[in-house]
Amino acid sequence: MLLDDDGAADTVAGIARAVPGVTGLHTGMFGEVATYLPGRSVPGVRITDDRIDVHISVAAGTAVRGTAAAVRAAVGAEFPGTDVDVTVEDVTSPQVPDIDSETDQLEEDR
Repeated sequence: MLLDDDGAADTVAGIARAVPGVTGLHTGMFGEVATYLPGRSVPGVRITDDRIDVHISVAAGTAVRGTAAAVRAAVGAEFPGTDVDVTVEDVTSPQVPDIDSETDQLEEDR
């Protein structure tokens, strides 16, 4: 696949999301990391002529460096010869069930 193909950013996003421990893509502190396509954008992926930048969030308890390396390897396998930089922007907690503040009960238990 070519880097200038409109589908390249979607491919990179799909590959990154499929890596165990990745909880999502991240647009960076100021929302600056994205690939802009006609009528839409692919957040968390920036592609230039010679480089792919992928910004991710990982699950708490995940090996951060190992997860970043796995994303780099997976994306690099699809785009050989292209530099792939992976930035871990956030570590996310597992979802906590909603608790009703008035009763201190889980909402699903009511």
